[in-house]
Amino acid sequence: MTASAGFVMNRLHREGPTRLTTLAAKEGVSQPSMTQLIQRLERRGLVAKVADPGDGRAALIGVTEEGLALMEQRAAARRERLGRLLETLGDEERDALTLAARVALPVLQSLATTADSICPGTGLDDEQGPA
Repeated sequence: MTASAGFVMNRLHREGPTRLTTLAAKEGVSQPSMTQLIQRLERRGLVAKVADPGDGRAALIGVTEEGLALMEQRAAARRERLGRLLETLGDEERDALTLAARVALPVLQSLATTADSICPGTGLDDEQGPA
């Protein structure tokens, strides 16, 4: 899965079913580019279109059960790799990293909360970085 596809899947999982035009704007890409990406994800069975209850002419894009399962598999693999990496650290390095995370995470969360209002369409509110 490409980074762009992963960012879109994460956004859809966090924010719920979304119109394609809204998704393209939030990810900072053109509508045709987002259409192509969504079509690839649809063919893989990872996302599906559902009718927009507020507008019968429009569709919402949402993550399928298969998409959720793939996201969980990928998250588990990342956690496992990170765990193996952390095991290579000495006690002093591990303590320093823990302290740095305790200081940095609240600041990063605060920045992520306001990023879209400051830099609309950049995708900077995405947990994994810009699209």
